Amino acid sequence: MDLGLAGRTALVSGASRGMGRAIALQLAREGAAVAMVARGEPALLAAAGAIEAETGAQITTVVADITTVSGRAAVLAACPAPDILVTNASGPPPRDVRELGRADWIAAIDAWMLTPIALMQATLDGMIARRFGRIVNIVSRSVKIAQPEMPLSNGARSGLVGFTAGLSRQVARHNVTINNLLPGIFATETQRRHVAQLAAESGRRFEDVWAEREAENPSGRYGEPFEIAAYCAFLCSAQAGFVTGQNLLVDGGSYPGTY
Repeated sequence: MDLGLAGRTALVSGASRGMGRAIALQLAREGAAVAMVARGEPALLAAAGAIEAETGAQITTVVADITTVSGRAAVLAACPAPDILVTNASGPPPRDVRELGRADWIAAIDAWMLTPIALMQATLDGMIARRFGRIVNIVSRSVKIAQPEMPLSNGARSGLVGFTAGLSRQVARHNVTINNLLPGIFATETQRRHVAQLAAESGRRFEDVWAEREAENPSGRYGEPFEIAAYCAFLCSAQAGFVTGQNLLVDGGSYPGTY
């Protein structure tokens, strides 16, 4: 299927590794020019170089912390008029809620709620004027299945999902869609750090905790980044204009509910 993305411009944050890198690659394969954003320059440049070499797509790199005003300004200066916005960021480490103070909550809300909102605010009018916009937030299954060890994610990401529920209905008539992807367990560096901390706190071996989580998933495995990238690319496509305001699980069937 031709997704109709040739000639479009995409802005992808957290793009140096894991899901963000996979999404940038998939969009580039579909013919989009991609602005890749991350904080770590060596990993970002390596990822961008590999994607450009494989696809021949126009790749722009921006080394910035988009949780800051100056970081977002740098990103928008490099990519002022994206047709596609994919917000993505590594989640917080496991924490005991009793250890969390106000500063922890403010930082979480800044990173996983207010930053995506600020990027949407900055890019929506251009999408509306061009009569095409696709926004996909990579969130977490924690907004659907709260994770006891992830209070910061449960709270901040739920705020983002609530915000987009209202905004998505306001802009749909302009052929601008906003959807959230809710990944479960994926074989990424972030997941490995998460499991390593769980293992350390429980006194168990990393390999045992990793295998246990894999076995508990109905699919019997971890997701691969290319799988969520393919889903994301479809949501960014010309054909996905009637899908908006949705929170879509990509979790191997781990959500136990019917609806």
